[in-house]
Amino acid sequence: MSISTRTILSAAVALSLLPFVMSCNPEGAKKDPVDYVNPYIGNISHLLVPTFPTVQLPSSMLRVYPERADYTSEYVGGLPIIVTNHRERSAFKLVATSSEPLLPGKKVSWDHEHLTPYGFDVDLEDGAVHVSYALSHQSAVYDITFRDGHGTIMLSSGNGAVSITEDGSMAGYQVVDGETKVYVYMQSEGQPASVGRLHRGRMAEGMSDSGRDATVLMTFEEPHVRLRYGVSFISQEQAAANLSREMDSYDVKKVAAAGRKIWNEALSKLEVKGGTQQQKTVFYTSYYRTYERPICMSEDGRYWSAFDNSVHEDNGVPFYNDDWIWDTYRAAHPLRTLLDVQKEEDILASFVRMAHQNGRDWAPTFPEVNGDSRRMNSNHTVATFADALVKGLKIDTTDVYKICAKALTEKTLAPWCGNPAGEIDRFFWENGYLPALREGEKETDPNVHPFEKRQPVAVTLGTAYDCYCMAIIADAARQLPAGVYFREHSLDYRNVFNGRTGFFHPKDSEGNFIEPLDYSFPGGMGAREYYDENNAWVYRWDVQHGIDDLISLLGGPEAFVRKLDEMFATPLGRSKFEFFAKLPDHTGNVGQFSMANEPSLHIPYLYNYAGAAWKTQKRVRQLLDTWFRDDLMGVPGDEDGGGMTSFVVFSSMGLYPVTPGKPEYTITSPLFEDVKMHLSSGKTFHVIAKGSSRDRKYIQGATLNGKPLASPFISHSDVMAGGTLVLEMGEEPSKLWSR
Repeated sequence: MSISTRTILSAAVALSLLPFVMSCNPEGAKKDPVDYVNPYIGNISHLLVPTFPTVQLPSSMLRVYPERADYTSEYVGGLPIIVTNHRERSAFKLVATSSEPLLPGKKVSWDHEHLTPYGFDVDLEDGAVHVSYALSHQSAVYDITFRDGHGTIMLSSGNGAVSITEDGSMAGYQVVDGETKVYVYMQSEGQPASVGRLHRGRMAEGMSDSGRDATVLMTFEEPHVRLRYGVSFISQEQAAANLSREMDSYDVKKVAAAGRKIWNEALSKLEVKGGTQQQKTVFYTSYYRTYERPICMSEDGRYWSAFDNSVHEDNGVPFYNDDWIWDTYRAAHPLRTLLDVQKEEDILASFVRMAHQNGRDWAPTFPEVNGDSRRMNSNHTVATFADALVKGLKIDTTDVYKICAKALTEKTLAPWCGNPAGEIDRFFWENGYLPALREGEKETDPNVHPFEKRQPVAVTLGTAYDCYCMAIIADAARQLPAGVYFREHSLDYRNVFNGRTGFFHPKDSEGNFIEPLDYSFPGGMGAREYYDENNAWVYRWDVQHGIDDLISLLGGPEAFVRKLDEMFATPLGRSKFEFFAKLPDHTGNVGQFSMANEPSLHIPYLYNYAGAAWKTQKRVRQLLDTWFRDDLMGVPGDEDGGGMTSFVVFSSMGLYPVTPGKPEYTITSPLFEDVKMHLSSGKTFHVIAKGSSRDRKYIQGATLNGKPLASPFISHSDVMAGGTLVLEMGEEPSKLWSR
C-alpha cells in the first residue's frame, strides 16, 4: 500500500471513531458522571497489585482490561475476552496482527489508548493495527482496522479447546480452575480469506485445536474487520444465546452509547456539586470501582455454581459471585445497602445458596467464580448479614443463623484454610483467644498455612467482631442461648489486651505474652506470626464493635485521643526499604497508620467517639488529599474492587459506617458543598456543607431536617427516610461541637 493511501485510510478510521473516543469528555461540554471516571487511576502500584482499567457494565459478568501487568508494560499480550476472577485471571486471547510470526498471546506494542468504563480503542504494532471495543453484560464487539490492508485474527484458549468454521465463526472453552469453565462464541461480519489452526507459528489444516494455548485463526485480505462475541459459564450454546440476546449489530459506537447510558444511570445515584475537578474525578472513579464486584452470573435464568459444580435455575433471583468479603463488608456492602437494597438482598441470597451448595452449609468468606478460596482470616460474611438485619433487609434469619453459626464454629479459624476445626479452634472456644507460637516453636496444627501462619491477634480480634455480629443474628433467629454465648465471645479481644503497653499482644498457650515484641515490626513476613499484613499499631484499633470499651481500656477519652495522635505521628523506626520489605501491604503511611489496607479504614473516624470530632475532619481530609489522586499512582495500596474505594465514596460525602452491624453512620467534613444520595427507599438524602473548601473543612454546627444535631452520628433510618443534613463549615476547629 502506498504511503498516501495508508495516510488517507488512517485519517478516515480516526474520524469514524472520534465520537466514540471523545464521548467521555468533549471539550467545553457539560460533564455527565461517567465523564469524570478515570480508570487509569492507580494503574501503577506503590508496591503490590495495581488497579486495572476495567471495562465493564455495573456488576456484569463480562469484564475486560488490557492484557498487561500494569500501565508501564511495554507490550500487551493480545486483546482481552473476559476476566474470570477480579484482577487475577483472564480467559482466552484474541490476537489481531498484520505481521509474522503468528504466536498465541503474541505480545505487541501499544499506543494511543483511550479507555472508558464502557469501551476502549488502541493502536497496536506501532500503529499497524487499530482496535475499537465496546461491551454489553455478556457480549461485546471488536472493530479492527489493518492499516496495511490485510491481517490475521487468532483466538487462543490457555487451557481448553477452540474451533473455527469456514465463515469465520469461532468458539471454545477454557478451564478456569477445577471444573469451572468459561465459553466463548464469536462471529465475524466479513468472510475470511482462509481459516485453520495454528501449528508451529503458521496456519495449518484443521478446524479445531485443544490443550495449552490451543489456537485457531483466520486471515483477511481487506483492511476492516468486525467481530462480536458472547461468553458463558454454562455452555457453548449459552454463549451463543447470550450474544444473540444482547447484540443485534457490529456497531461499536451503538454498543458504547448504550453502555455509557447504563453507567450514567448507575453513577447518577450520587450527585455532587462544588469541590475541584480532581475531587470529582476521584469520587466518581471510586464509585465506579465499587461496581467491579460482585458480578451477576445469571444467564437467561440459570447460573453455573462452582460450589457444587452444577448449573442451577435462579428462580428469578440473580446469582452473584466473586466478592472478597474480608475487604468489602466494611464499606462496599453498606454503600449498596443505601443505594440498591434489591441488589444487596440478591447478593446475600447468593451467599446462602453457596452455603447450601458447598456440602457443609458453611457461609462463604471469599467466594470466587471457581469456588470459595477461604482467603484472609475471620468469617466476615457474618457481618454482612448482621448489617442487613439491623438495616431492615429481607433475609431468612433461621437459614442465615444456621450457615453463619456452622461456618464460625465448625470451620477452622486458621487463615487461608477451609478445613474443619482443629486444635487451635478448640483452644480458642475454650480460652477466648488464639494461642501464638514463640520464635522457633514448631507448628502442631496441620490447618495452619505455612506462609500465612496463625495470625493469632488478628484472628482473635476479627472473630470477636464476628461473634458480636453472630449474636445479632442469633437474637433475630430467636436462638437466645446462642446469642448469649456469642455475645460473651464478642469480648474476647480483652484476652489479648496488654494493659501495661496498651496494645493487643500475642499470648502463648499458657497465657503469657510473647516478649520481647516490636509493635512496629512484629514477627514474620507481613507480621503474620502475630498480626496480618499490618503491624500492632493498626490492630490496636480493630475493635469496631466495642469502641466505648476500647476507650476505657486505653485510659479514657483523652488518653484514647492521645494514642490516636501518637499513631499518626510515630515514624516507621527504620528505613523504608527495610520496613516495606517485611510489610508491603502497610503502605500509604501517615506515621504508623496505613491508608493502604482495609483494617485501617475506620481508624480516622475514631476521634468522633472520644469527643474530638474536629480531628476526624482534619484527618479524613488529609488522607483523601494525600493518597487518593487523579494520577497513575493515585491509590495507596491494593484496592480490591471496592474494598478501599468505597471508603473514598463515603468519606467524600461526609458519612462512614464504622461498625457494620450497627445501623448508624458517623459524620466527617464532606469534600463537596452539596451531596445528594438517591436512595433505595426512593427518597433523597441531602448533605449541604456551607462554604466547604480545602481550608473551610471544620464543622462548626449541624442541623438535621432543621433541628440541631449535637452528635457526629446519624441513624440509618434517618438517612433512608430522606431529609437534609446541613453543616456549617469554618476554617478553625470547633472543639465544642459534638463533645
